[in-house]
Amino acid sequence: MTDAPASNTTLTITGGEALARMLEAHHVGPMFGMGGFQLLPFYEAVRALGLKHYLINDERCGTFAADAWARVTNRPGVVDATLGPGATNLVTGLVESLNAGIPLVAITGDANRDHAWKNMTQEARQVEILRPACKELIRIESTKRIPEMVRRAFAVATSGRPGPVVLDLPEDVCHGEHTFGADEIWADPGTLQAQARRTRPDGSELDRAAALLAKAKRPLLLVGGGIHVSGAHDALLALAEAGRIPVAHTMSGKGAIACTHPLSLGVFGRYSRIANDFIAEADLLIVVGCKLGEIATKRFSLMPAGVPLIHIEIVPEEIGRTTRADVALAADARLALEDLLAALPKGPLPDGRADFAAAVAPRMAAWRVGAADRLESSETPINVGRLINELNIAMGEEDILVADGGFAGHWGGLLFDTKKSGRHFIADRGFASIGYGAPGAMGAQMAAGPKRRVVGLTGDGGFNMTIGEIETARRAGANFVLCVFNNGASGYVKALQHAVYGPGKYQSSDLAETDYAAAARAFGCRGIRVEDPADLSRVIRESVAATDAPTVLDVIVTRDPARMLPGVDNRTLRVEKGDRPV
Repeated sequence: MTDAPASNTTLTITGGEALARMLEAHHVGPMFGMGGFQLLPFYEAVRALGLKHYLINDERCGTFAADAWARVTNRPGVVDATLGPGATNLVTGLVESLNAGIPLVAITGDANRDHAWKNMTQEARQVEILRPACKELIRIESTKRIPEMVRRAFAVATSGRPGPVVLDLPEDVCHGEHTFGADEIWADPGTLQAQARRTRPDGSELDRAAALLAKAKRPLLLVGGGIHVSGAHDALLALAEAGRIPVAHTMSGKGAIACTHPLSLGVFGRYSRIANDFIAEADLLIVVGCKLGEIATKRFSLMPAGVPLIHIEIVPEEIGRTTRADVALAADARLALEDLLAALPKGPLPDGRADFAAAVAPRMAAWRVGAADRLESSETPINVGRLINELNIAMGEEDILVADGGFAGHWGGLLFDTKKSGRHFIADRGFASIGYGAPGAMGAQMAAGPKRRVVGLTGDGGFNMTIGEIETARRAGANFVLCVFNNGASGYVKALQHAVYGPGKYQSSDLAETDYAAAARAFGCRGIRVEDPADLSRVIRESVAATDAPTVLDVIVTRDPARMLPGVDNRTLRVEKGDRPV
């Protein structure tokens, strides 16, 4: 590659350098990847341009890290992988971002087209494998079209419901040279961040929604992860406070308003504090940026029949997909909420509205009394509820909790309290893949910067899958805190086996006892084993304050599969045929 253009008007550079320059023009953050011959010119250009790129130990983890970085910033995360196994290893992470609506650009090297389909080393039908795992796959067939295709990737990734875009780059396109006009290397500033290309709701539908809300005595706002993508927190709070409307959220929507706000009902759906009870009492439901999938609706059984439902959703075809909608506001969440508030008639609220909203605080207080056996437990092994409560106390309002799939997400989703609006809780609920905790915490810490602390939650099973990424984090200076729920099992599976088949009937759900604190120290990280709940407060405070290296807290939690889940006690749980209990 050339270190500087030969003239002020042209650049004769490789495809790899053109790609790197286009990413630079789009102001990308840290990139995660594992190189190979196909992308060597790209890596050399990244070095020469001084862009931030980090070698990861597994491509799936690179995608998870890029996904978490994107959730914190709403800017597209970037990951790359080489031909064949590198590309196919991206699939799980791409589907997480696709289902969750997270902007991502993934770059894959591909075979030299002069030799493709002649048993090239590591060659696979990767385009066909990756296409259903992303929002759009763009195969770049010409070096000269790289700038155009990168702009397309960012436009697709950040508009509508955001998602991952794959740029598939054959070896000869990456290594080939082309003379570009200097004015060809540019980015559209409107596509650097989600939500790009915002749309307003239809005026007639908006009037119908406003009429329903104006007369409702017990309305509720049910909010999903789209609230964060849209950056609609202020608009939501303004509508909720002006209309005295309680707010419930999905796990992805946690932080829609602060969990400590007097109108916050907490999570709704499969796990609930008091939100599900309020849904049963509501006379109007306003759904915002939520697909109303299985978890949010308790396998499509939660939404009460006959109660009017207004659905605000950026993807029109999602409206009515799982639950009947009476009013469809196909629009950006922030603009729709602002317009709905503006469309409401002036005057006093309907009778009963204030009383319905005022009931939230005392009922939430009563729930906390009932949850004290978990939140304040002194039992050993440690109750996960006690751990989450200590994190609630120790973490600041700007800090971020990242929760892995499985019951790490469930415990955190039910019991963690955000102290202000915004994405301060990140859970990989798009695909709920196990293994997100460590790489997700790494990506989030890199996005948050050193002054905001990131704590990750993962199980021993999830940490087993991704333990190598604490080496990446140490090398990158992403000094997060990771709490490992060490229960010697694939806890969610074992709890399900217990619930469905009864005590003692466990198959392939136990793990070997492992000292994860010692393993962390072997990686050059801080490692602390915690067995006494009385030590949790001190250890968590010290770990959050320590920023010199990643910290792994090996927390020994209950081994009783009847008590592994946050919302139910499996000792008394009854499971009907065909039902999924939790």
